[in-house]
Amino acid sequence: MNPTPAPHPHPHHEPDTPRDLVGIGIGPANLSLAALAHPLGELDTAFYEQRPAFGWHSGLLIEGATLQVPFLADLVTLADPTSDWSFLNWLKTRERLFPFYFAERFHIQRTEYDAYCRWVCETLPGLHFGHQVDAVRWNPERDVFEVDFTQLDTDGEAEALGRTYTKNIALGIGTEPHVPEPLKPLVQAPGVPVVHAADYLDHRAALLTAEHVTVVGIGQSGAEIFLDLLRNRPAGREKIHWLGRTEAFAPMEYSKLGLEHFTPDHTRYFHALPEPTRDRLVAGQWQLHKGIDTATIAAIHDELYRRTLHGGWPDAVLTPGVHVRTAGRVATTRIELHLEHGTQDSRSRLTTDAVVLATGYRERPLDRLLAGLDPYMRRDSRERPRIDEDHRLLLDPSVTGTVYVQNAETHTHGVGATDLGLTAWRSALILNSLTGREAYALPRRTAFTTFGLTRRQQVPPPREAPALTPLVDRR
Repeated sequence: MNPTPAPHPHPHHEPDTPRDLVGIGIGPANLSLAALAHPLGELDTAFYEQRPAFGWHSGLLIEGATLQVPFLADLVTLADPTSDWSFLNWLKTRERLFPFYFAERFHIQRTEYDAYCRWVCETLPGLHFGHQVDAVRWNPERDVFEVDFTQLDTDGEAEALGRTYTKNIALGIGTEPHVPEPLKPLVQAPGVPVVHAADYLDHRAALLTAEHVTVVGIGQSGAEIFLDLLRNRPAGREKIHWLGRTEAFAPMEYSKLGLEHFTPDHTRYFHALPEPTRDRLVAGQWQLHKGIDTATIAAIHDELYRRTLHGGWPDAVLTPGVHVRTAGRVATTRIELHLEHGTQDSRSRLTTDAVVLATGYRERPLDRLLAGLDPYMRRDSRERPRIDEDHRLLLDPSVTGTVYVQNAETHTHGVGATDLGLTAWRSALILNSLTGREAYALPRRTAFTTFGLTRRQQVPPPREAPALTPLVDRR
């Protein structure tokens, strides 16, 4: 492995010359694509990101919080273990390979993953931060996409306008925090301590000093925030409520065969299903990716139990099966939540001093960015973009270029669409499609589970036992 990657093959790009690929958004998905595209010398690429620098869920980089996928699910390893931009190579360049070896950690901390991705951004050419993409259009005269962008200064203000041309586009704009309708007015109001989990660390100091805190949402983020607050508030005076819609503080499905839902085999199976069946499956598979890690559940219980050792119970209320009907301010500093328990069919009010919304994320809508392509787009019965097996938007045949979609295709590719474990495989699949050759050799079979009764061509036949050669008695 080379600690210093080779220079970019296209350092001097002519502005009017169409690139082979322009990536919009630089999160893990497009960063993986950029890293795996770099060794393919025939590709001229550029990636644009509105933010001034890379950041991966920076508000949730809580001390001790770990990734829910093994370190092998980095940006490149599952497609190219020899890549210069592997997690192990990052450790090597930092002289941390032996400490990591002795630490015996299969699941690394989130802060470590974020630092690794930042290192990739520092060493990988062709990444343009502080560039806000404003519009994408198809130019039929030149058979290219036009990508308009605004270059931003260090304060996020417009500094210059630009345009680039490309034959292909990769959308990796990620997700955005979801705020339930009853709580939107409180989040938007100045001075009211209602924050989304995405901004937790920015407000942590104020939340720790608040008289009473309520955490809404009982997935992994809610669990980590509840645990962090619990550990840092005085025993007997914790004053924390933790509630959410789900009927239980349910553990995430993490059995070996359950994890095979995050394999290319399952992705191909899922994509081939009818649209109504896919929608039904996604809704029923929430525990594959929205439950709570069992280690976090254990840590919460351990902390609660520890606080009973000298008698009494901690002042913490954990209530599943509850949703917020309405919410409002009491005076100017407190919040009143109107709660409803779905199973019990009962209602109550909760007055609190601060609220953390661990209510998850939603795919960013593509309509604004792709408004110029709307006449060419093919949509399903619910007006969502249709996306083929190779993650390409289905466009009118008159559009000869391709738009690849990353992390916005759960409705067509299933729960693995946003999973870090499939990031490198998807990037390799896109690059194979883009180059028209097997730039990266991908496995034909990735799961012991056979999804469905119809055998697909990608699944190789079982290996036949080799013929045995009879032993010859040489006596």
